Amino acid sequence: MENSRGLLRWWVYQKERFPLAQYVPMVFAFSFCAVSYSAHLREGKFSWIALVVAFVSSLVFFMLLRIADEFKDREDDARYRPYRPVPRGLVKLSELALIGVALVALQVIVVAFYEPRLLVYLAIVWLFFALMSKEFFVATWLKRHPTLYLISHMMIMPLIDLFATACDWLIVGEKQYPAFVLIGFLAASFFNGAVIEIGRKIRAKEAEEAGVETYTVIWGNRRAVFTWLAVLSGALLTALVAAHAVGVLLAGSVLLIVMFLICLYYAIAFLKTPIVQFSKMIERLSGLWTMVVYVSLATLPFFV
Repeated sequence: MENSRGLLRWWVYQKERFPLAQYVPMVFAFSFCAVSYSAHLREGKFSWIALVVAFVSSLVFFMLLRIADEFKDREDDARYRPYRPVPRGLVKLSELALIGVALVALQVIVVAFYEPRLLVYLAIVWLFFALMSKEFFVATWLKRHPTLYLISHMMIMPLIDLFATACDWLIVGEKQYPAFVLIGFLAASFFNGAVIEIGRKIRAKEAEEAGVETYTVIWGNRRAVFTWLAVLSGALLTALVAAHAVGVLLAGSVLLIVMFLICLYYAIAFLKTPIVQFSKMIERLSGLWTMVVYVSLATLPFFV
């Protein structure tokens, strides 16, 4: 009976703070795209083993980011968000720390068995993750500069993608294609992360919470939405550069421009009528945009 209650609380925790139904498809698309894109660049065979390693490792990275947030936000959560799992006592930070250690061990085992040379790229992501967790030792200064805060934290996205692509190109020989070819793809990963991060923090006035620094609170509706559209434009341009590198610029352009116009429509709708319905659409479209980019870059080269 005790064990079932223990499992139930962790089920509740993941549902509230790391919903697997949402993260697993997104991380799978992220990992599939990285491995597939690298294989298309070198005009080689797609490796399912590389995909499994990239997916497991990437999912662990995102889980670790969530755990780090629990520690980083513990004071604000206790003060402003007592309904969250940690402040209300559903789970303990010490338990999350043990899970974090177990997840890191899982990464090491999976990567070491697959290709020990990948441990170097794993360590690069860990190092940046550790600096992020400490807010680069300038937490107060970063809090006063939300744009730099966003940029500094989103840099982990291309690093994770670099690791995921290395699951393919490092195995077959890293000289298969010049490294600079990946720049467009890694830049698109950075902008995609920023699209999601800003999109989920654009809220209607009635949905704002005390102590939660959304971008609509920090910048106001107009600047927040225009910033979201700016990073979305960056994501579009860099995704098109990445699409050109694997010969799917035309097909990719059609999909991505249509998706961009849909996002633009709801951004304008929110600016005209800043209600919860439109802010929720911006959040959903941010995730959908990322899925469309990754799925396009991963699958279109198989057909074109």
